[in-house]
Amino acid sequence: MSYEEILNDLKSKLTDDIKENDSMLRKAAESFAKEKNADGVKAAGELLIANMPEEEVEEIKRITHVDGVRLDVMHQQIVEMINNHSSIEAKPIAERLYKKITVEFKESEKAKFVSTRNPFEDNLLQILFKQDKILNRAPFDLATYLTTYAYILTETGSPFDAIPVLRQAIEFNPVDCGPMFELAEVYKLLGNRKRLFEITRDTVKVASSPAALARCYANIGYILIDSGDYDDAAAFYTASVMMYPHPAVPQEMRHLAQIKGTPLKQFSHEQIVNVLKKYEIGFDFNPEVIRVASEMAAYYLGERDIPNALNALKITYNMTKDENVKKIILKYEPDVEKSPLRADDEAPQIKQTVNNNPQS
Repeated sequence: MSYEEILNDLKSKLTDDIKENDSMLRKAAESFAKEKNADGVKAAGELLIANMPEEEVEEIKRITHVDGVRLDVMHQQIVEMINNHSSIEAKPIAERLYKKITVEFKESEKAKFVSTRNPFEDNLLQILFKQDKILNRAPFDLATYLTTYAYILTETGSPFDAIPVLRQAIEFNPVDCGPMFELAEVYKLLGNRKRLFEITRDTVKVASSPAALARCYANIGYILIDSGDYDDAAAFYTASVMMYPHPAVPQEMRHLAQIKGTPLKQFSHEQIVNVLKKYEIGFDFNPEVIRVASEMAAYYLGERDIPNALNALKITYNMTKDENVKKIILKYEPDVEKSPLRADDEAPQIKQTVNNNPQS
C-alpha cells in the first residue's frame, strides 16, 4: 500500500478513545518497523502525534527539535555540508545539536538514555555492559550525531576537544564501533599509542562484522609502524587482510615494506595469533557477541519475525561463516548471494561517509 492508503486505513480504525488509539497506532508502528515499511512508520507516527493532547505534542517538539528542525533532519544537513567540504560552516550547527543532546538526554540518578539502533545492539549492550539504571532508548541515533560533531572538531583543528564528545557518544551506544573508530583516529593523530591500544581493545570486544575487526587490526598496524615495530605491524596488517580484504591495507603493507627496506615476513595463522596475543588482542570475534547474534536469530525465527531473524542471521554468518546459517538465510532471501550477506543496519560511519576511506 502507498503512504496515503496506509494513512487512510489507520484513520478508519480510530475511535473516540485516545488510549485505545494510542495502543493501536503503537502496535501498527512496531509492525511496520519490523517490515521496514517506511511509509507505514511515517503514517503511524503522524497519527500518534495527532492523537496526543496538544501540551504533550509541544513538549515532544521542544525535546526533539531545534528552531523547528527535527534533530535527525538537522544532522543530515550537517552531513551534507561536510560532504560539500563545508566543515567550518557546519561546526556551529553541529555544536548546537551537541548542546541540545547533552541537555535533553542527560543521565539522571535512576535512568540514562541509550541510542542503540536495533534489537541486536539492545541485547548486546545489556549483556556486555551490566546496567544499574533504567535504560531509555532515545528516538534518534545520538551516538552518531555526537561522532559527527567530533569529526568536525578534529577536521577543524581541535582534536583534543573531540575526545570528551566521543566519550559521550560511546556512553550513548557502547556497542557501536563508529564512535570508537573516530576516537582511534584522534589518538592516531595525536600519536597517543597507549590510548589507541585501549580503545582498539574495547572495539574488538564489541565488533560484529569482519570489516570492523579488520579495521581494528589495521589501526594497530598503523601505530606499530610509527613506533618502529615493523614485523608486528606486518602481522596486524596480515590479520586485517585475512579478516576483510580492504584495498587500502595492501597499500599500507607496500609502504611498510619500503620503510623496512626488505620484503615483509610471511606469517602462519599461529604466528599471527601469537603476535596479537602479545598485545592482548584476539584474532577472532568475542564469543559473547557471536552467542547474542545466534540466540537472537533462533528467537526471532521461533517468533516468525523474519526481518529481525534475517538481520541476526546475517550478523551470525558474517562472524562464523557457518554454512548451515547461510542455508537458512538463502531459504528466506534466495537472491542474497548476488550481493554481500550484510546486516541491514550495517551502515558506513561518518569517517567513511565523508572520506571514502574505511581504514583511515
